[in-house]
Amino acid sequence: MRVAMIGTGYVGLVSGACFADFGHEVTCVDKDADKIARLHDGIMPIYEPGLEDLVAANVRDGRLSFATESQEAVAAADAVFIAVGTPSRRGDGHADLSYVYAVAEEIAGMLDGFTVVVTKSTVPVGTGDEIERIIRALRPDADFAVVSNPEFLREGAAISDFKRPDRVVVGTEDERARVVMTELYRPLNLNETPILFTGRRTSELIKYAANAFLALKITFINEMADLCEAVGADVQQVARGIGLDKRIGSKFLHAGPGYGGSCFPKDTLALVRTASDAGSPVRLVETTVSINDARKKAMADRVVKALDGDLTGKTVALLGLTFKPNTDDMRDAPSLDVAPALMAAGATVQAFDPEGMKEAAHLLPGVVFKDGPYDAVAGADVVVILTEWDQFRALDLDRVKLLLKRPVMVDLRNVYRPDDMRARGFRYASIGRA
Repeated sequence: MRVAMIGTGYVGLVSGACFADFGHEVTCVDKDADKIARLHDGIMPIYEPGLEDLVAANVRDGRLSFATESQEAVAAADAVFIAVGTPSRRGDGHADLSYVYAVAEEIAGMLDGFTVVVTKSTVPVGTGDEIERIIRALRPDADFAVVSNPEFLREGAAISDFKRPDRVVVGTEDERARVVMTELYRPLNLNETPILFTGRRTSELIKYAANAFLALKITFINEMADLCEAVGADVQQVARGIGLDKRIGSKFLHAGPGYGGSCFPKDTLALVRTASDAGSPVRLVETTVSINDARKKAMADRVVKALDGDLTGKTVALLGLTFKPNTDDMRDAPSLDVAPALMAAGATVQAFDPEGMKEAAHLLPGVVFKDGPYDAVAGADVVVILTEWDQFRALDLDRVKLLLKRPVMVDLRNVYRPDDMRARGFRYASIGRA
């Protein structure tokens, strides 16, 4: 099938490359000429394991191409995917849909023959209705159907998630659109992936509900971690004890400094605003947002405590800046709260992240960026593990101890075992463990 993917951000580029790998003919369109030029040169605008090779293979085989103009791709397409950003609006938390609606206006005059217009961007309930209204108003003669097809991609594992998903959700009641969407995802039938067809508004809400529930799960185990510290329990054992219950499951029960990234903070806030506008508040989600924001801000206090309450003139080494490993995404990362708070308390902060430092340099003025983990640790009074990159899981701890001014580690991801760290002579603090 022929696919036009409007937007080459994280979702658009990964989805476009994976559809091409399924055998479809895909054109990814973006108005950013520099980005398209870099893609033509094989340079990825994001870091995602395996993406560069996947893009290169499908470009080489003629199934994937890139363009700055959408006319030709949209006119030829069986399905046009809208995969542009929906950031939170400043001040009120509502999703900014201006990019989505601009795409709807742009493609209206380009549709040729029956076309499925697919919303891949994360959008509030009712957005598909507005997209349909916009196109219908501009092109009363157009033959099209607007479909919701939310993405459930984890950064760092997006290609696997697209090709081996738990489910595919498609929101449409148009039979012709069902046929097109079924054919697009037909390769997944080999894995017996369930395709859940729902109403369009239901599909839009499923995306927000899923992210809100996962955010709630993370926040729950973080609160349990605080309780574990207060009563002398171990949060990792608590998480395992409840996670073995199949009704609960073990995923997203890892205590830490709070969630971040491109989805959970934005989507939980948008769901809160949508629910408030509908007169049906989601109080659990409201509380989740509040607790998580407070938690990220409080993480610096743990570092202060580890150095006996005074950071004046001290040096803190931060290992990891991105919100999670295997991505260069800095959006709402805990480091954006932790690093400024440490500097405000009088500390010098030196940091290393395998992929995030280029973006972090714009967001964290005053932080000294280093060339590797041991370079970051050298001369510091305390080392803080903020993101659980694999290379931080197997540090030469004897070397770390020699490089530090004092053997102090604050492990906000519970990478190491308390008994092992004490045996090595470290003063060690972690999350939810004695």
